[in-house]
Amino acid sequence: MTKVHYYAATTLDGFLADPNDSLEWLLRQEIDAEGYGSYPGFIAGIGAIVMGSTTYEWIVEYLKSSGEKWLYEMPAWVMTSRDLEPFPDADIRFALGSVRPVYDEMVTAAGGKDLWVVGGGDLVGQFADEGLLDEMFVCIAPVVLGTGRPLLPRRYDFELLETGRNKAFVCARYRFVGPLAEGQ
Repeated sequence: MTKVHYYAATTLDGFLADPNDSLEWLLRQEIDAEGYGSYPGFIAGIGAIVMGSTTYEWIVEYLKSSGEKWLYEMPAWVMTSRDLEPFPDADIRFALGSVRPVYDEMVTAAGGKDLWVVGGGDLVGQFADEGLLDEMFVCIAPVVLGTGRPLLPRRYDFELLETGRNKAFVCARYRFVGPLAEGQ
């Protein structure tokens, strides 16, 4: 059965990016590509991805400036209300509105593998709001930004499943429980 994962890096104060959507803080962190929670191990189980338009635009700008090709071999959805161009030689599918109407299509395209909600935090919140999020894996960097794009701008409960360290990062895997149980 396909699971929906949120796999992300965050700062100590819970931000994915700074107020200008920069990931400079992340790109200078030391990480072991084969260590705990490594990207190669994670991406091997992913059959389709979905991201918001800000994440997509950041990736496209980064790839164009570095002369690199599209990073993903699997189908990619971009949830957007903007008029965006597909990245050359990439399986990019643009969708407007709620994630629920395109969820089944994403799962089918994943071909028995899992679905990765690449980001941002609001998009992950939409999956969680619909009860579609299964797990979150977060690598926490030793950086404090003070402001920026939050990891997940909603109030939810998670159950801690495991923890580990990868060089500069403390990593944790959580199971999504549901809306935050207020006042209990």
